[in-house]
Amino acid sequence: MLEVIGRSLAIGIGATALLDLWALFLNRVFGIPLANWAMVGRWFAYLPRGRFMHDTIADTPPVARELAIGWIMHYLIGALFAAIVLLIWGLDWARNPTLLPALIVGIVTVGCGWFILQPGMGFGLAASKRPNANQVRLIGLINHVVFGLGLWLAALLAR
Repeated sequence: MLEVIGRSLAIGIGATALLDLWALFLNRVFGIPLANWAMVGRWFAYLPRGRFMHDTIADTPPVARELAIGWIMHYLIGALFAAIVLLIWGLDWARNPTLLPALIVGIVTVGCGWFILQPGMGFGLAASKRPNANQVRLIGLINHVVFGLGLWLAALLAR
């Protein structure tokens, strides 16, 4: 179990770091805005208070350390998604990583943003309330493919 936790952290943090570098690239080259991790932190901070849905997260009162909460949750979720790969394909996958399982998890997990986070933050299912919903969806899908590649690359580095 300790090996699963250790590898999940290493692989997930590595994949999430690659995703963040990708986001910086998209921002610098194409002007695509970076994620607002403070708003994500705010959403997570309200969960223990029993509030899952917000009209718009920006209109919800701020909480202390929401930016830090957002960044920490971003990386913990990356580790959780890495753990999913290991729980489905086993530690043998981490010892000899192949691309397909990592891509499958990367692509499937875009659903967490589309069907949990975005509606919870007041943006609708799959960003349907956003004026640029199709762009948000496409970028989310591409980002999760990059995350999947990151899972595979981080596993290669960590083995």
